[in-house]
Amino acid sequence: MANENKKVLIVEDDEFLADILVKQLAKAGFDTDLAIDAKAALEKIKQEKPSLVLLDLILPGMNGFEFLEKIKSDPILRDIRVIILSNLGQKDEIERGLKLGAEDFMVKANYDINEIIQKVKNVLYRESQ
Repeated sequence: MANENKKVLIVEDDEFLADILVKQLAKAGFDTDLAIDAKAALEKIKQEKPSLVLLDLILPGMNGFEFLEKIKSDPILRDIRVIILSNLGQKDEIERGLKLGAEDFMVKANYDINEIIQKVKNVLYRESQ
């Protein structure tokens, strides 16, 4: 399965994790981009229209929930898929993220990089399977 033309925007302020995600998703064949905060992510998402956003919730300035609300309320951006990848993981946080329109909610401590990449593939290719 080719991943060409599938752009993944990673919204993550942890430099170490962001670097791993960018490198491993690129290695898996995805076109990747990185934003270290939600404001920069909003600018990139409007310009680049990625296929999927991998979204942290705890970000400087605007948090991930606010970012998700903004893109899901925008008719041009609302169809962009979002997977939340966060250290948060309480039931109410997970429910809120899914209710706001995230495709999935992954707690960072519960997944390794290969599982994250597999989840990205599953979400992006859900219709074609």
